[in-house]
Amino acid sequence: MAKQVQSMLEMKDIVKRFGSVIADDHVNFDLRKGEIHALLGENGAGKTTLMNILYGLYKPDEGNIFLNGDTININSPHDALSYGIGMVHQNFMLIDVFTAAENVALGSWKPGELSMDPKAVERAILQVAQKYKLEFDPAALIEDLPVGVQQRVEIVKALYRGARILILDEPTAVLTPQETEDLFRCMRELTADQVSIVFISHKLEEVKEISDRVTVLRNGREVGTFDTQSISEREMALKMIGRNLDTTPKPPRETQARNFEVENLVVWNGGDQNTRRISFEIEKGEILGVAGIDGNGQLELANAITGIHPAKQGKIIIDGRSINASQQTPFDFTRFGGAYIPQDRKNTGLVLDFNVAENLMLKQFTRSEMVKKGFLQHKVIWENAARLVKDYDVRPPNPELELGKFSGGNQQKVILARELHQEPVVIVACYPTRGLDVGATEFVCKQLIYQRSRGACILFFSNELEELINISDRIIVMHRGEITGSADPENVNVESLGLMMMGKKEGIA
Repeated sequence: MAKQVQSMLEMKDIVKRFGSVIADDHVNFDLRKGEIHALLGENGAGKTTLMNILYGLYKPDEGNIFLNGDTININSPHDALSYGIGMVHQNFMLIDVFTAAENVALGSWKPGELSMDPKAVERAILQVAQKYKLEFDPAALIEDLPVGVQQRVEIVKALYRGARILILDEPTAVLTPQETEDLFRCMRELTADQVSIVFISHKLEEVKEISDRVTVLRNGREVGTFDTQSISEREMALKMIGRNLDTTPKPPRETQARNFEVENLVVWNGGDQNTRRISFEIEKGEILGVAGIDGNGQLELANAITGIHPAKQGKIIIDGRSINASQQTPFDFTRFGGAYIPQDRKNTGLVLDFNVAENLMLKQFTRSEMVKKGFLQHKVIWENAARLVKDYDVRPPNPELELGKFSGGNQQKVILARELHQEPVVIVACYPTRGLDVGATEFVCKQLIYQRSRGACILFFSNELEELINISDRIIVMHRGEITGSADPENVNVESLGLMMMGKKEGIA
């Protein structure tokens, strides 16, 4: 139940257009003192756009914002902070080579001050951190802090600057279950002190657990606002995507021949993410899940297998072909039947300034039907794109549109279309559902299960532990660059898997 009946903040009839696309279409949203109000919706539904307006990163084309009954104009984050509104973005706005205290103090200098007393600033930061049980070492460099602690620094940074309304944008996207529980405890401490929180999420179980009310957006429009206790997760999903989710379990599989092997793979980059003598195998039609807290060698493993950064030593065997891992290239990986879904779709998976058709042919430009005598065959390229856009339900279904204008879920569908339509032998899928809503996540998982059913070997990296358990046939756990345990998905739970990710031995199957 909401803690207050009176709304302190109201956004009325907010409209935001980006060219011909209406991101928010006359959306209404209100926030009460001391409540956690979840903002729920699919990718591209308008959640983050609405909160970017509240934080001053965008100006609305129409509509008004009221604080304690008075109309306010927010033209910048500085204006938002002056009204006590702070935001913690999904991608943290921290400088890695600065200390935690330096990051918190950045931007808090006031005109007229000749200098800042570092010790006084540090004491003030500690006072805020201790008040809400958000302790961290203010002298530690950001790059040396775990992700969960970096998030604490971001929250303290907002509170230190006077925020009484806190916007958290997908705050659990990169956290372990234990770190998520710590965050929720902190959120409850804040609301007990009458801080109001907007919780942007697409994770239904978390919305149900932590929020007082939930507002659902779909296609830029407000579906409704509900007391969280009065609406089920199933009902929330239905309102989000306009249909019920498919809960059909993945079909059983039979033991088959090994078709992908990694032997004694060593990656050395001089840091903590080195991998040390990694060995495993995957059978035809098997999904091997990889669990681990970010920064424990998973990305280095994926990059070595796919040839992006060759390994120091080791051997990779794909469909009977043995490859020296130190000489592996992305071209070799693709040529021998490999497909790669990278963890960062915007920077390493796609060229957002290119249109859909151009992105779909990025790995096919050597195909003779698309390129003849050095010239692109545009008719073939458009026909290929039109077919894949339809098969993979990319919306809007226009291959000529610039990909940067699409939501994250539809950008991910373009990657899936490009990588999977040629029926690869092995698929390396790095966090393919990260940042996606329940509908897009369902689509990705269905595609991987289809590839499994036709005999592909799939290496599936994920921090979504329930998803990892549901989709994987086996799970290995990485910690500090090594495989430290394995688990049977049928005999492991989220809590024990989370402990294994933190280096604990409990729960190893």
